[in-house]
Amino acid sequence: MEDNEQHEEHDGHDARATGKFERGTDGPKVIVVGIDGSDSSWRAAAYAAGLARRQSSKLALVYVQPVLPAGAAMGAPVADATDEVAEELMAEIRRATERPSGTHPLRWEFHTLRGDPYNGMVRMADDLKADAVVVGASESAGHRIMGSVAVRLVKAGRWPVTVVP
Repeated sequence: MEDNEQHEEHDGHDARATGKFERGTDGPKVIVVGIDGSDSSWRAAAYAAGLARRQSSKLALVYVQPVLPAGAAMGAPVADATDEVAEELMAEIRRATERPSGTHPLRWEFHTLRGDPYNGMVRMADDLKADAVVVGASESAGHRIMGSVAVRLVKAGRWPVTVVP
């Protein structure tokens, strides 16, 4: 009997991926969620927290403080106001994560930066090597013109994006 059969064994690792970052192989390791204090962003955070808890992933909550053009503020303390929003978001996140949450602890971190929300989310997702991005659906009518952050993230096609209504 001629033995032309080939036998291969796999240890679960793809040799081609050795040394390379591979997204989504065993579930997400890092889930990035954008928050801005809106109801839809809190729903997105709750959804992402549940997903992170079930998958034993790290949850990275990201608040991108908007930067207004210099003339738009007309002397108003805009930076102070956005800092206050960041502090309020952090306090709410702490309260939410201190509540009893079941058997699996939630690993999380909070990041805040200034700039355009879309670019800030892209930067954080790339820096943290996100496996998934979660955002709330836009509540602003103005996004019909420029496009919402959620739509722009989906169109970027760099990570799985979940948009929570």
